[in-house]
Amino acid sequence: MEKKIYNYSIDKDEETQRQFRECYSQDFVHEAALMPDSHKGYAAPIGAVLKAKGYIVPAWVGFDIGCGMIAVHIKGKEILEKIRKNSEEIYNKVLLEIPMGVGEYQKEGRITEKTKKEFKKLLDKFQQGPNDKNILNMLKSTCLKHLGTLGGGNHFIEIGYYKKEAWLVIHSGSRGIGHKIAKRYMISASNSKEDYEKTFPLDVNSQLGKEYLNILDFGLEYALLNRLEMSYKVIGAIEQVLGEKLKTELWVNKNHNHAIYEKGYYIHRKGATPAKKGERGIIPGNMRDGSFLVVGLGNSKFLNSSSHGAGRISSRKDAKLNITLEEFKKSMEGIRGTISLKTLDESPMAYKDINKVMKTQEKSVKIQKHISPIINWKG
Repeated sequence: MEKKIYNYSIDKDEETQRQFRECYSQDFVHEAALMPDSHKGYAAPIGAVLKAKGYIVPAWVGFDIGCGMIAVHIKGKEILEKIRKNSEEIYNKVLLEIPMGVGEYQKEGRITEKTKKEFKKLLDKFQQGPNDKNILNMLKSTCLKHLGTLGGGNHFIEIGYYKKEAWLVIHSGSRGIGHKIAKRYMISASNSKEDYEKTFPLDVNSQLGKEYLNILDFGLEYALLNRLEMSYKVIGAIEQVLGEKLKTELWVNKNHNHAIYEKGYYIHRKGATPAKKGERGIIPGNMRDGSFLVVGLGNSKFLNSSSHGAGRISSRKDAKLNITLEEFKKSMEGIRGTISLKTLDESPMAYKDINKVMKTQEKSVKIQKHISPIINWKG
């Protein structure tokens, strides 16, 4: 039976295409799709969706297990005007509440009790399944302090607006925990400590495969919990600045780096948003152009998926060489953001045109709201 392969990438650079071909050529892959925002990764390109049978590939999930998005509707009387008026104070208050950047962690006493209780449930559930005792000990010793922290790179916290509505959007994952888990099982799958960032599958019925699936589930749930904890902290910070209680509504909390079991297959998404019919999702553009709240149309030719963002058009190194700080500042006029030489590689010019990306996948997702930024934080 011929494989069903779909390619929606908008720039088709050769290295990204080569990686995609190499992935879908594996015998255990039955269908594959490449999203419009795709670009070069390692093993699988960013934006790849790979439908596999009987095997799980740690490198196709990637280092940031559970990376994804959360959107929260913030409700309050004249809330937009109040946020705009107090944007500088809110910006600084959130910086105090949420550790941001690689290697940063939270003091245990500052983590909310409800998050601590949920974390204990996750850990108990993980211990009941197949696990590596060294991994278990690592989770017990380091996991809690990473909850409610942002991380670096393309991760962000953003307060934005749609018409008269105020919204909180966060992009983050499983922090250093996910990286350690991924590296451990990528090395085990490859039997190499030097050449492990490639396609090395694990039989789902093998001991290693069972262990990885168990820790993968933990990582995915942990990432969801991390974003929730950050949302509590941001809302709390706004309440302190404004001196009033706010009502909130969770619109969606969704992973876009995962492998999930569906109808006999493991659907690997490496930077792709699930988009079944009626399924909610978030697709961020960049620091200037905000994010799109979308609902899936259930298009099988997209493997029920969409992009996870705009996708990089320039490597981090090239962005820092070719984009000036002045250009970055000018592009962010009117937005209170983390604008510095450190975040130059995250400037809007380093990304593809999000409007072109959204147009390319209009048969996969329907835009509900376009959230424009007021305040943006990066680590």
